[in-house]
Amino acid sequence: MAPMSAPASSSSRPFLNRRLAAFGTTIFAEMSALAARTGSINLGQGFPDTDGPAEIAEAAVRAIRDGRGNQYPPGPGVPELREAIAGHQQRFYGLAYDPDTEVLVTAGATEAIAAALLALLEPGDEVIALEPFYDSYAACIAMAGAVRVPLTLRAPDFRPDLDALRDAVTPRTRLLLLNTPHNPTGTVLTPGELAAIAELAVERDLLVVTDEVYEHLVFEGGHTPLASLPGMRERTVTISSAGKTFSFTGWKVGWITAPPALVSAVRSAKQFLTYVASGPFQYAVAEALALPDSYYEDFRAGLAAKRDLLSAGLTAAGLEVFRPQGTYFITTDVAPLGEKDGLAFCRALPERCGVVAIPNQVFYDDKSAGATQVRWAFCKRTEVLEDAVARLGRLAR
Repeated sequence: MAPMSAPASSSSRPFLNRRLAAFGTTIFAEMSALAARTGSINLGQGFPDTDGPAEIAEAAVRAIRDGRGNQYPPGPGVPELREAIAGHQQRFYGLAYDPDTEVLVTAGATEAIAAALLALLEPGDEVIALEPFYDSYAACIAMAGAVRVPLTLRAPDFRPDLDALRDAVTPRTRLLLLNTPHNPTGTVLTPGELAAIAELAVERDLLVVTDEVYEHLVFEGGHTPLASLPGMRERTVTISSAGKTFSFTGWKVGWITAPPALVSAVRSAKQFLTYVASGPFQYAVAEALALPDSYYEDFRAGLAAKRDLLSAGLTAAGLEVFRPQGTYFITTDVAPLGEKDGLAFCRALPERCGVVAIPNQVFYDDKSAGATQVRWAFCKRTEVLEDAVARLGRLAR
């Protein structure tokens, strides 16, 4: 029997929506597949190689056994988790949120970002975002039919140019999309920078969406939520998640906190994305958020030590290292090795050293700004990082 051929298209129009035509397979999928194919150490994708606290994993098992969350949870999230999120914001930042009207549980921070942008943007609206930006930002802005306006963070300090930010605001600007601590650079916005951004947002009546998933991974100083500044609570959608803080990235439990009108708007979009997700894990994350301060302190200290270990190894290998103030990631410049293209460097690295990393240029609209930058994840076991450092030593020979 002859094989069936694919049906002819009734139109010459491409299958993929033109808004997404620029977005193919993500760099994370490409590099993770390369790591698997070559048996390389994967310092590309930002997920831990160990699980989080055993008692929190057991809380998820207990929820499943007790029949909590095995069916659809409530659309806004289970009450226990919403109350725990509100308690977390009060405990760490003195921010009071009503768990019934000002908290929304999402399928990770990625869905929270998508739902917020789809809900709050109209076609033609402009969104100012810190560049380099996490790849889902560009895709979600595009799906909303909006226009992204990058505010480029430039090496070596990766600080925002506040004058350039002010100049970037036009009558079409609807929203600022901020990420602090910032992936991939590790920059943490200072209280002074946040105050200037808040003043501008109030002056120009802008909405702000803040991605704060690395809020508990600030290695020097602390994290300041933009919503805590004068005039910002009523115009800010704050996003965070459990994955990075508790090392359960596969559970996909995220959330937003915002005033009722903004939560209602985001929920209107969110209900047609996943509707609900992660039922039993929501109960477990509620318990995780109540862990003592010592957990957060030890977790942060452990990651800081790993940052320092990998930073030293990358420096010894001949790269210029931009020491991050937060997150899972170190950005380096490979130009001192004579390299001119970070993407080509990353594609060749597994064969050269048996290590995989991510080229930062994929996070830029201005490719030249990140052409020789490479991002490395240090959220791995110490012995894995030591092995990676030993392998990277071949670059300096």
